Amino acid sequence: MARAAPHNGRPIWLMTLADLALLLVGFFVFIQATARQDAATQAAVAASIRSAFGGSEAVAAAHAIALDANILPGFAPGSAALPRPPAALVDWARSGARDARTRLTVTGYIDGSPADGDLGLAAARAVAVAGAIEAAGAVPGDRIQIGAMVAPPALRGNPAARRVTLSVAFAQ
Repeated sequence: MARAAPHNGRPIWLMTLADLALLLVGFFVFIQATARQDAATQAAVAASIRSAFGGSEAVAAAHAIALDANILPGFAPGSAALPRPPAALVDWARSGARDARTRLTVTGYIDGSPADGDLGLAAARAVAVAGAIEAAGAVPGDRIQIGAMVAPPALRGNPAARRVTLSVAFAQ
């Protein structure tokens, strides 16, 4: 049996290594070339790459994830007057929203009973709490968001449903 003639060329693995090295260099050249473009051009390049590889646009979360939350219960039926002095709540809001990137969401709730069934009342409760926080200088008004909700069916008519919740989250 004849033996194969000795191979004087380069080993096969060397070509594979060279291919990988050139791909890596090409990738870094691409990254460097696109690093100094305006936002519109970068978005166009990203969309082009996404469509070439069959990807879809990333969807942002519907709501920001709360970093901290607090509650002020005990509102009287049909009333938006604060049930107690808000000093502790103001201190909480001040410390929770000390980072300028955060937003404070104040949501008023009603219990859904006939005496406490107007969403305007829920909003008035939230505005009363937000006003106390803003008046104390804890959080500027442009970083406060107001909301109004009806209590879930399990809490309808329950005095615990007459409340205001506060949450601190990073702005989207």
